[in-house]
Amino acid sequence: MENVVAIILGGGRGERLYPLTKHRAKPALPLAGKYRLIDIPVSNCINSDVLKIYILTQFNSASLNQHISNTYRFSPFMRGFVDVLAAQQTPESPDWFQGTADAVRKTLWVMEPWKAEHYLVLAGDHLYRMDYREFIQHHVKTNADISIAVLPVAEEKAAGFGLMKTDAHGRVVEFKEKPTGDTLHGMKVDMAQFGIDAATAARTPYLASMGIYLFNRKALIKLLLEHPKHTDFGRHIIPSAITDLNVQAYPFRGYWEDIGTIETFYKANLDLVKQPRPDFSFYDSDFPIYSRPRFLPPSKILDSVMKESMVCDGCILRGSRIINSLVGIRSRMEDESSIENTLVMGADFNQSESERASDLLQGVPPIGIGANTTIRNAIIDKNVRIGRNVQIVNKDNIVNVERETEGYWIRNGIVIVMKGAVIPNNTII
Repeated sequence: MENVVAIILGGGRGERLYPLTKHRAKPALPLAGKYRLIDIPVSNCINSDVLKIYILTQFNSASLNQHISNTYRFSPFMRGFVDVLAAQQTPESPDWFQGTADAVRKTLWVMEPWKAEHYLVLAGDHLYRMDYREFIQHHVKTNADISIAVLPVAEEKAAGFGLMKTDAHGRVVEFKEKPTGDTLHGMKVDMAQFGIDAATAARTPYLASMGIYLFNRKALIKLLLEHPKHTDFGRHIIPSAITDLNVQAYPFRGYWEDIGTIETFYKANLDLVKQPRPDFSFYDSDFPIYSRPRFLPPSKILDSVMKESMVCDGCILRGSRIINSLVGIRSRMEDESSIENTLVMGADFNQSESERASDLLQGVPPIGIGANTTIRNAIIDKNVRIGRNVQIVNKDNIVNVERETEGYWIRNGIVIVMKGAVIPNNTII
């Protein structure tokens, strides 16, 4: 894979994931209690022997940049790297990135000296496991100028994707970005040509782009430089290319989830504890997901009850009840605390016992979940301080509400306690 450069797009605002994205970019969101979303595409690249990796950042990128620099340091004796290319203003280009294609256009000059034959363009906020070598082999075999990874989707989800039709040879002949109404219905395809069984084909009659592209060098440079006003791959670059270039669809048959909303983020995390086997698993020694090594001690679980849950390193859980939940690194839970259907992201640092005692003397809850507190159907962001006798249960069944000054939001019925929030003793949400 020496002739492939990977470009991971990590600059989006993530407005639908607010307040989780108040202080971080989407790809920096914690995943499974110890990873970050950006670890998924980077690990896929490493496992696929694609070792020249650029990550394009722009919005709220401090924690993302820090994670990348602390995690991915290749040997100096190998021709591989993971480099951050942050948005910058120059005399020739005074504006920030205007879209996915514009981001690549404005940083292409940095990558050009490698003279790569292929550019692999990836999103930084998807959950999936893919061997890109098979994708690249399909691209070469079909003599494609551009290849798009695709998967079948049902009608209720189709309007959120770029949809396409192909001919009998897999060449894309029509592409519509997020169509609706009659245009959407007109994009149905016969999935039998992709080897999908009749029952599945009937449920998922649309062919959706996964936002994973492979470009020949010549095609990418031509499309970006000859169309300077085309700022987005899905809305502009791909539709303009299908007439004159060989654009091929590459069917993907594994699990894939676009982490674009609070609901999908919450579900993707809690699905990891499903039995007997989740749709996506981190337990694959042949295709591991890498992250920052933190050298944390094992977790202590004292006099607690736990069912269908995962607990990460460095936690201390005392007399707690954990049901269908995911507990992130360095989490603390005190006596008679209970969480159910809840994602606890954990903490960025450990408080000493003296620091915790000092907080209590000052009437401030220490980091973690206090005694006799109940939490259900919630996301607890990092470094949160939740006091004693608190109930976070959405008692009024509110669907959406903003309580940022009080440290929480409710979106799609899910309570999100914001990063660093303080929830005082006896609070009821």
